[in-house]
Amino acid sequence: MRRGILWAGFGLLAALPLLNLLPPSSPLHAPDFLVSVAGKWLCYAILALAIDLAWGYAGILSLGHGASFALGGYAMGMHLMRLIGPRGVYGHPALPDFMVFLGYQELPWFWWGFQWFPFAALMALLVPGLLAFVVGWLAFRSRITGVYLSIITQAMTYALMLAFFRNDMGFGGNNGFTDFKELLGMPLNTQGARSVLYLAALVALAATFALCAAMTRTKLGRVLTAIRDAESRVRFLGYDTLRHKLLVFVLSAMIAGMAGALYVPIVGIINPGEFSPANSIEAVVWVAFGGRGTLVGAMLGAFSVNALKTWLTSVAPELWLIVLGALFVAVPLLLPRGLAGMLRR
Repeated sequence: MRRGILWAGFGLLAALPLLNLLPPSSPLHAPDFLVSVAGKWLCYAILALAIDLAWGYAGILSLGHGASFALGGYAMGMHLMRLIGPRGVYGHPALPDFMVFLGYQELPWFWWGFQWFPFAALMALLVPGLLAFVVGWLAFRSRITGVYLSIITQAMTYALMLAFFRNDMGFGGNNGFTDFKELLGMPLNTQGARSVLYLAALVALAATFALCAAMTRTKLGRVLTAIRDAESRVRFLGYDTLRHKLLVFVLSAMIAGMAGALYVPIVGIINPGEFSPANSIEAVVWVAFGGRGTLVGAMLGAFSVNALKTWLTSVAPELWLIVLGALFVAVPLLLPRGLAGMLRR
């Protein structure tokens, strides 16, 4: 029954681009704005799955998944900037426009290879994964857990935000990347491109959900749940909890990086604001509101909270932070199992 409802929901989401093709006079017509906004929500749902995999099943409450999301977005943004066209100094590789403005004479070494889409897609996974591996290995090896781990990951995210705001970092400073033209030969500012990007995000969401669901049903998933509930007992039973936690933490960061890579061509911009610790906290609220440790609840929370945010910021933007804070406090008290737990009852 629940599986049927889940796939029916995916079917309704898949029908949105088709409704967008209907004439505007049709009562079933979906406007371009809705397709773009729903595409963002799909990326946020992938991010919520990544957080739920680490927090809901392994008990790793990271407040730094916004950094993984942003790093994946920057990797894709670098590829899109390389495709804009030659704007650099004669005799040098094409430079992004902000580098020309800042007086760069040649392309920095860390931009090499981003003219190729497969390389950029690989970096969107590997860079967040490598960062998560380093942070996770240092933290888990020292048995840092709970609120201390949350503080470390939040501080890391804030440090990255400050670094990317600097113009001399070579990532566009506070303006970031924007004005993208094409992706894989497809012009981005068209109705067809919006539909293709939307469907790509939907397929990625379905694949991520299937991967996480299959993983949590294996012996590995049961060990992760045991680590969440009683890590010391699992360690005494002979399991290497460091390896298990590191595996799920790195995988979770890579999923978040993929979400960021899909997000950037949909919204058309990436800047250091995506590193904001508030974004990571907000993503944790999605998971808590939807239902921690349920996967379906994580997606449900991402869609419902962001739909509320989109509506509220259009009618009373000054109230959104108050509502978000109220959700952060009220969900653990009134909905400890989230929307998924309430619907299950």
